[in-house]
Amino acid sequence: MNGTILGAWSDAITAFLTAQQGSGVARTSIYTRRQHLNHIAARVPYGPWELTTDDLAGFMASHNWERETRRSRQTTFRAFYGWAAKTGRIETDPTEALDKVKPGDPNPRPVPDRVYLAALAQADEEEALWIDLAAEHGLRRAEIACIHSDDIVETLLGHDLIVHGKGSKLREVPLTAAMARKLLDIVTELGRGYLFRGDEDGHVSARWLGTRVSRLLEGDWTIHKLRHRAATRFWIASEGDPYVVADLMGWASLAMVRVYVKLPDERKRRIVNAASRVPSLV
Repeated sequence: MNGTILGAWSDAITAFLTAQQGSGVARTSIYTRRQHLNHIAARVPYGPWELTTDDLAGFMASHNWERETRRSRQTTFRAFYGWAAKTGRIETDPTEALDKVKPGDPNPRPVPDRVYLAALAQADEEEALWIDLAAEHGLRRAEIACIHSDDIVETLLGHDLIVHGKGSKLREVPLTAAMARKLLDIVTELGRGYLFRGDEDGHVSARWLGTRVSRLLEGDWTIHKLRHRAATRFWIASEGDPYVVADLMGWASLAMVRVYVKLPDERKRRIVNAASRVPSLV
Protein backbone atom coordinates (compact mmCIF):
# COMPACT_ATOMS: atom_id res chain seq x y z
CA MET A 1 0.00 0.00 0.00
CA ASN A 2 1.41 3.41 -0.89
CA GLY A 3 1.91 6.29 1.50
CA THR A 4 -0.86 8.38 -0.04
CA ILE A 5 -3.51 5.80 0.85
CA LEU A 6 -2.15 5.31 4.36
CA GLY A 7 -2.00 9.08 4.81
CA ALA A 8 -5.63 9.45 3.74
CA TRP A 9 -6.67 6.82 6.28
CA SER A 10 -4.56 8.39 9.02
CA ASP A 11 -6.05 11.84 8.47
CA ALA A 12 -9.59 10.44 8.35
CA ILE A 13 -9.16 8.33 11.48
CA THR A 14 -7.66 11.26 13.42
CA ALA A 15 -10.52 13.57 12.42
CA PHE A 16 -13.14 10.94 13.27
CA LEU A 17 -11.66 10.17 16.69
CA THR A 18 -11.34 13.88 17.47
CA ALA A 19 -15.05 14.24 16.73
CA GLN A 20 -15.76 11.24 18.95
CA GLN A 21 -13.78 12.77 21.81
CA GLY A 22 -15.62 16.05 21.35
CA SER A 23 -18.91 14.19 21.66
CA GLY A 24 -17.85 12.63 24.94
CA VAL A 25 -17.35 9.08 23.68
CA ALA A 26 -15.57 6.97 26.28
CA ARG A 27 -11.81 6.48 26.05
CA THR A 28 -12.32 2.73 25.89
CA SER A 29 -14.64 3.04 22.89
CA ILE A 30 -12.27 5.43 21.12
CA TYR A 31 -9.40 3.01 21.68
CA THR A 32 -11.42 0.13 20.23
CA ARG A 33 -12.50 2.12 17.19
CA ARG A 34 -8.94 3.27 16.52
CA GLN A 35 -7.76 -0.34 16.56
CA HIS A 36 -10.54 -1.46 14.21
CA LEU A 37 -9.89 1.35 11.72
CA ASN A 38 -6.11 0.96 11.79
CA HIS A 39 -6.62 -2.73 11.07
CA ILE A 40 -8.67 -2.18 7.92
CA ALA A 41 -6.47 0.74 6.80
CA ALA A 42 -3.43 -1.55 6.69
CA ARG A 43 -5.24 -4.25 4.70
CA VAL A 44 -7.20 -2.61 1.89
CA PRO A 45 -5.69 -1.06 -1.26
CA TYR A 46 -8.03 1.94 -1.20
CA GLY A 47 -8.42 5.16 0.69
CA PRO A 48 -11.34 5.39 3.15
CA TRP A 49 -13.63 7.28 0.80
CA GLU A 50 -13.15 4.85 -2.10
CA LEU A 51 -14.41 1.78 -0.23
CA THR A 52 -17.75 0.41 -1.39
CA THR A 53 -20.32 -1.75 0.35
CA ASP A 54 -18.92 -4.76 -1.51
CA ASP A 55 -15.39 -3.90 -0.35
CA LEU A 56 -16.49 -3.74 3.28
CA ALA A 57 -18.52 -6.95 3.01
CA GLY A 58 -15.56 -8.72 1.38
CA PHE A 59 -13.17 -7.47 4.04
CA MET A 60 -15.37 -8.76 6.85
CA ALA A 61 -15.96 -12.06 5.04
CA SER A 62 -12.20 -12.61 4.73
CA HIS A 63 -11.76 -12.88 8.50
CA ASN A 64 -12.70 -15.82 10.67
CA TRP A 65 -14.07 -13.67 13.47
CA GLU A 66 -16.44 -14.69 16.23
CA ARG A 67 -19.94 -13.26 15.83
CA GLU A 68 -19.52 -10.64 18.57
CA THR A 69 -16.19 -9.54 17.09
CA ARG A 70 -17.86 -9.18 13.72
CA ARG A 71 -20.68 -7.11 15.25
CA SER A 72 -18.17 -4.86 17.03
CA ARG A 73 -16.25 -4.20 13.80
CA GLN A 74 -19.42 -3.40 11.93
CA THR A 75 -20.47 -0.99 14.68
CA THR A 76 -17.18 0.87 14.24
CA PHE A 77 -17.56 1.02 10.46
CA ARG A 78 -21.11 2.31 10.77
CA ALA A 79 -20.03 5.03 13.18
CA PHE A 80 -17.08 6.03 10.98
CA TYR A 81 -18.95 6.20 7.69
CA GLY A 82 -22.03 7.72 9.32
CA TRP A 83 -19.80 10.55 10.57
CA ALA A 84 -18.21 10.88 7.12
CA ALA A 85 -21.63 11.23 5.46
CA LYS A 86 -22.83 13.82 7.98
CA THR A 87 -19.69 15.91 7.53
CA GLY A 88 -19.82 15.83 3.74
CA ARG A 89 -16.78 13.65 3.20
CA ILE A 90 -18.85 11.11 1.26
CA GLU A 91 -22.19 11.28 -0.49
CA THR A 92 -23.30 7.71 0.21
CA ASP A 93 -22.70 5.70 3.38
CA PRO A 94 -21.41 2.26 2.24
CA THR A 95 -22.47 0.64 5.52
CA GLU A 96 -26.17 1.36 4.99
CA ALA A 97 -26.55 -1.60 2.64
CA LEU A 98 -24.63 -4.02 4.86
CA ASP A 99 -26.74 -6.72 6.47
CA LYS A 100 -26.63 -6.33 10.23
CA VAL A 101 -24.79 -9.02 12.15
CA LYS A 102 -27.32 -10.65 14.43
CA PRO A 103 -26.33 -11.43 18.01
CA GLY A 104 -25.54 -15.06 18.65
CA ASP A 105 -27.29 -17.35 21.07
CA PRO A 106 -26.07 -16.97 24.65
CA ASN A 107 -23.06 -19.20 25.25
CA PRO A 108 -21.43 -18.22 28.55
CA ARG A 109 -18.04 -19.87 29.14
CA PRO A 110 -16.59 -18.91 32.51
CA VAL A 111 -12.93 -19.86 32.93
CA PRO A 112 -12.76 -22.94 35.21
CA ASP A 113 -11.05 -22.56 38.58
CA ARG A 114 -8.30 -24.98 37.52
CA VAL A 115 -7.33 -22.81 34.54
CA TYR A 116 -7.73 -19.57 36.50
CA LEU A 117 -5.53 -20.72 39.39
CA ALA A 118 -2.89 -22.16 37.06
CA ALA A 119 -2.66 -18.80 35.29
CA LEU A 120 -2.25 -16.98 38.60
CA ALA A 121 0.52 -19.39 39.61
CA GLN A 122 2.67 -18.45 36.61
CA ALA A 123 1.75 -14.76 36.36
CA ASP A 124 4.01 -11.95 37.48
CA GLU A 125 2.68 -9.44 40.04
CA GLU A 126 1.19 -7.11 37.45
CA GLU A 127 -0.40 -9.89 35.41
CA ALA A 128 -1.90 -11.40 38.58
CA LEU A 129 -3.60 -8.08 39.29
CA TRP A 130 -5.02 -7.95 35.77
CA ILE A 131 -6.31 -11.51 36.09
CA ASP A 132 -8.09 -10.79 39.37
CA LEU A 133 -9.49 -7.47 38.19
CA ALA A 134 -11.17 -9.39 35.37
CA ALA A 135 -12.04 -12.61 37.23
CA GLU A 136 -13.03 -11.23 40.64
CA HIS A 137 -14.15 -7.70 39.81
CA GLY A 138 -15.58 -8.13 36.30
CA LEU A 139 -13.50 -5.50 34.49
CA ARG A 140 -12.91 -5.44 30.74
CA ARG A 141 -9.31 -5.34 29.53
CA ALA A 142 -9.68 -1.72 28.38
CA GLU A 143 -11.12 -0.78 31.78
CA ILE A 144 -8.15 -2.37 33.54
CA ALA A 145 -5.61 -0.69 31.28
CA CYS A 146 -6.75 2.85 32.09
CA ILE A 147 -7.18 2.63 35.89
CA HIS A 148 -6.01 5.94 37.37
CA SER A 149 -5.07 6.69 40.95
CA ASP A 150 -8.04 9.09 41.11
CA ASP A 151 -10.37 6.15 40.39
CA ILE A 152 -9.72 4.54 43.80
CA VAL A 153 -12.10 6.06 46.34
CA GLU A 154 -12.43 5.36 50.04
CA THR A 155 -15.90 4.58 51.38
CA LEU A 156 -17.34 3.75 54.77
CA LEU A 157 -16.93 0.04 54.01
CA GLY A 158 -13.56 0.01 52.28
CA HIS A 159 -12.51 1.12 48.81
CA ASP A 160 -14.39 1.30 45.52
CA LEU A 161 -13.03 1.57 42.01
CA ILE A 162 -14.60 4.04 39.57
CA VAL A 163 -14.61 2.11 36.30
CA HIS A 164 -14.66 3.93 32.96
CA GLY A 165 -16.89 1.67 30.90
CA LYS A 166 -18.33 1.61 27.41
CA GLY A 167 -20.31 4.60 26.21
CA SER A 168 -18.71 6.92 28.78
CA LYS A 169 -20.64 5.14 31.50
CA LEU A 170 -19.09 5.12 34.94
CA ARG A 171 -19.77 2.48 37.56
CA GLU A 172 -18.44 1.87 41.04
CA VAL A 173 -17.15 -1.61 41.79
CA PRO A 174 -16.24 -2.50 45.39
CA LEU A 175 -12.65 -3.72 45.68
CA THR A 176 -11.74 -6.68 47.81
CA ALA A 177 -9.51 -5.67 50.72
CA ALA A 178 -6.59 -7.53 49.14
CA MET A 179 -7.00 -5.80 45.77
CA ALA A 180 -7.40 -2.37 47.38
CA ARG A 181 -4.11 -2.82 49.27
CA LYS A 182 -2.24 -3.85 46.13
CA LEU A 183 -3.57 -0.97 44.03
CA LEU A 184 -2.88 1.57 46.77
CA ASP A 185 0.67 0.21 47.07
CA ILE A 186 1.16 1.00 43.38
CA VAL A 187 -0.11 4.55 43.95
CA THR A 188 2.33 4.95 46.85
CA GLU A 189 5.19 3.73 44.68
CA LEU A 190 4.42 5.56 41.42
CA GLY A 191 2.48 8.58 42.62
CA ARG A 192 -0.62 10.06 41.02
CA GLY A 193 -1.44 8.83 37.52
CA TYR A 194 -2.21 5.64 35.66
CA LEU A 195 -1.44 2.51 37.64
CA PHE A 196 -0.35 0.43 34.65
CA ARG A 197 1.79 2.75 32.58
CA GLY A 198 2.70 2.40 28.94
CA ASP A 199 2.67 4.01 25.51
CA GLU A 200 -1.12 4.15 24.98
CA ASP A 201 -1.82 7.75 26.04
CA GLY A 202 0.24 7.09 29.16
CA HIS A 203 -1.17 3.70 30.10
CA VAL A 204 -0.59 0.14 28.95
CA SER A 205 -2.29 -0.94 25.74
CA ALA A 206 -5.50 -2.88 26.36
CA ARG A 207 -4.61 -5.17 23.47
CA TRP A 208 -1.19 -5.97 24.93
CA LEU A 209 -2.68 -6.45 28.40
CA GLY A 210 -5.23 -8.90 27.02
CA THR A 211 -2.60 -10.77 25.03
CA ARG A 212 -0.37 -11.22 28.07
CA VAL A 213 -3.20 -12.56 30.21
CA SER A 214 -4.58 -14.82 27.49
CA ARG A 215 -1.11 -16.35 27.01
CA LEU A 216 -1.21 -17.46 30.63
CA LEU A 217 -4.59 -19.18 30.24
CA GLU A 218 -4.53 -22.77 29.07
CA GLY A 219 -6.04 -23.66 25.68
CA ASP A 220 -8.32 -21.15 23.96
CA TRP A 221 -9.39 -19.32 27.12
CA THR A 222 -9.10 -15.51 27.00
CA ILE A 223 -9.22 -12.61 29.42
CA HIS A 224 -12.78 -11.93 28.23
CA LYS A 225 -13.89 -15.32 29.56
CA LEU A 226 -12.60 -14.26 32.97
CA ARG A 227 -15.45 -11.73 32.88
CA HIS A 228 -17.83 -14.63 32.30
CA ARG A 229 -16.36 -16.18 35.44
CA ALA A 230 -16.90 -12.97 37.41
CA ALA A 231 -20.50 -12.60 36.23
CA THR A 232 -21.30 -16.22 37.09
CA ARG A 233 -19.80 -15.94 40.56
CA PHE A 234 -21.61 -12.64 41.15
CA TRP A 235 -24.85 -14.40 40.18
CA ILE A 236 -24.25 -17.24 42.63
CA ALA A 237 -23.15 -14.95 45.47
CA SER A 238 -26.17 -12.66 44.95
CA GLU A 239 -28.54 -15.67 44.90
CA GLY A 240 -29.56 -14.92 41.33
CA ASP A 241 -30.13 -11.15 41.53
CA PRO A 242 -29.80 -9.96 37.90
CA TYR A 243 -29.89 -6.29 38.87
CA VAL A 244 -26.80 -6.37 41.06
CA VAL A 245 -24.96 -8.52 38.51
CA ALA A 246 -25.76 -6.05 35.71
CA ASP A 247 -24.73 -3.14 37.93
CA LEU A 248 -21.37 -4.69 38.80
CA MET A 249 -20.65 -5.68 35.21
CA GLY A 250 -21.67 -2.35 33.67
CA TRP A 251 -24.65 -3.51 31.59
CA ALA A 252 -27.63 -1.35 30.70
CA SER A 253 -29.67 -4.41 29.70
CA LEU A 254 -30.52 -7.36 31.90
CA ALA A 255 -30.43 -9.49 28.76
CA MET A 256 -26.63 -9.48 29.05
CA VAL A 257 -26.93 -11.68 32.13
CA ARG A 258 -27.93 -14.61 29.89
CA VAL A 259 -24.92 -13.96 27.65
CA TYR A 260 -22.36 -14.05 30.45
CA VAL A 261 -23.78 -16.08 33.33
CA LYS A 262 -23.43 -19.85 33.25
CA LEU A 263 -26.38 -20.89 35.37
CA PRO A 264 -25.44 -23.45 38.02
CA ASP A 265 -26.36 -26.96 36.96
CA GLU A 266 -26.29 -28.71 40.35
CA ARG A 267 -30.02 -29.46 40.22
CA LYS A 268 -29.84 -30.91 36.69
CA ARG A 269 -26.79 -32.93 37.68
CA ARG A 270 -28.60 -34.36 40.72
CA ILE A 271 -31.57 -35.35 38.54
CA VAL A 272 -29.38 -37.10 35.97
CA ASN A 273 -27.42 -38.93 38.64
CA ALA A 274 -30.60 -39.94 40.46
CA ALA A 275 -32.08 -41.33 37.24
CA SER A 276 -28.92 -43.24 36.28
CA ARG A 277 -28.72 -47.04 36.60
CA VAL A 278 -25.19 -46.54 37.95
CA PRO A 279 -25.16 -44.92 41.41
CA SER A 280 -23.13 -41.73 41.51
CA LEU A 281 -19.85 -41.96 43.39
CA VAL A 282 -19.90 -38.21 44.09
